[in-house]
Amino acid sequence: MTTSVVEHLIAMFGKISTAIDDAVDELSELDGAIGDADHGITMVLGFHAVTAALQSARSDLSSASAVMNAAATAFLNAVGASTGPLYATGLRRAAQSLDGVEKLDQSAATAMLTAIPAGIRERGKAQRGDKTMLDAWLPASEAAALALANGADRKTFWKQVVAAAEHGAEATRSMVAAKGRAARVGGRSLGHMDPGAASTVIIIKAMAEALSGDDA
Repeated sequence: MTTSVVEHLIAMFGKISTAIDDAVDELSELDGAIGDADHGITMVLGFHAVTAALQSARSDLSSASAVMNAAATAFLNAVGASTGPLYATGLRRAAQSLDGVEKLDQSAATAMLTAIPAGIRERGKAQRGDKTMLDAWLPASEAAALALANGADRKTFWKQVVAAAEHGAEATRSMVAAKGRAARVGGRSLGHMDPGAASTVIIIKAMAEALSGDDA
């Protein structure tokens, strides 16, 4: 396993954490309309813990799978609410999907983008259309698979993945929440973007920024 794969993933989580920091107020405002107004803070805590854990264990992380498993543990330890187990499971599935990977090319990215929502769905039992983060993750996963099948270069690949996530998140405005805290407000969730879908777009954009270069 080359050191560069580990370093790129650590850098990726750093970019995710910074992007979530920048959007914390926006995410909490979105959550305030249909939930407890804490989604932004929850995500900040989770990814701060991830970046701190990865920096602390940097010299001991020898593979992509090790990075993702460390990230999963750190996120779960920091976030006890439902988001913690959801992302922890997704990241552990990503760790399995990246076993033996030595380059974060389109194939590896597709595996990761497929595994994360698979883990989230497995843990949370949500489906597309339930107005959750999956409404952004699943379109992104499908766009990745299609771009890979079509032989898209890295920049085109990530551009299509980000666009699909954005479209999916925007579509949650027309959905009534069926899962999570937002389900408690029923029809009042209509017209609002799901905060989990919004944070998913932020995460995927940061992933794209970190992994779309030819050196990843």
